[in-house]
Amino acid sequence: MIHTLTAPAHWQQVDLLSDLHLGPETPGTLARLQRHLAETPAQAVLLLGDIFEVWVGDDARTLPFEAGCVAMLREASQRLDLFFMHGNRDFLVGADMLAACGMTALPDPTLLAAFGQRWLLVHGDAQCLDDTAYQAFRSQVRSPEWQAQVLAQPLEARLALGRQMREGSRAAQAAQLMATDLDTAACRALLREAGATTMIHGHTHRPAEHDLGGGLQRVVLSDWDLDATPPRGDVIRLSATGLQRIPLCS
Repeated sequence: MIHTLTAPAHWQQVDLLSDLHLGPETPGTLARLQRHLAETPAQAVLLLGDIFEVWVGDDARTLPFEAGCVAMLREASQRLDLFFMHGNRDFLVGADMLAACGMTALPDPTLLAAFGQRWLLVHGDAQCLDDTAYQAFRSQVRSPEWQAQVLAQPLEARLALGRQMREGSRAAQAAQLMATDLDTAACRALLREAGATTMIHGHTHRPAEHDLGGGLQRVVLSDWDLDATPPRGDVIRLSATGLQRIPLCS
């Protein structure tokens, strides 16, 4: 059964964003998120995964950079409905972190029923079926047993593991993202199961609109890097008028 999020009556606009990969080395991205959360006319913001470059457990939320993110999100939650979907980088975000930030967990997948339409939301990594090595890894790290074993390690050990992942695999991960994409048949099947015609996701860092045939489509969010040259990032905004892609760097 696919989880359904039904928009309450006061929602007039909903923002979707993903793949910010927040970390101490991307202050421009963090500042742009803070500005967006303060200025958006939307009533709800749905974060569709990989908001953090790496997340090693909720006890890390008291570290300086992470504590700043918590404070920013908590402040935004006073005026916005904030939702969080796990990505492949921040799948260890837990209940304590969500509560500290004022965010609500969003299962992957989620059907968003809003403005008389049905939108299927996923992070996107689970549908990259051609990458069999990653799918095996994903099954392992999403298991409660594996997560309990990792989270039982001291924070310093987990931070070291996170640094190793960041520094040693960026080039390989970038190449992997470019070499793989979501499986069309899997996307069609999931859309039909949900009774939706549009899937919205991140993960691949390749913003586009894909015609899946039969009246079905797949809409891909951009990643964010406001510290890059040129900077990049976008938000997808849903409303009664449909879907609008809003570039952050225009």
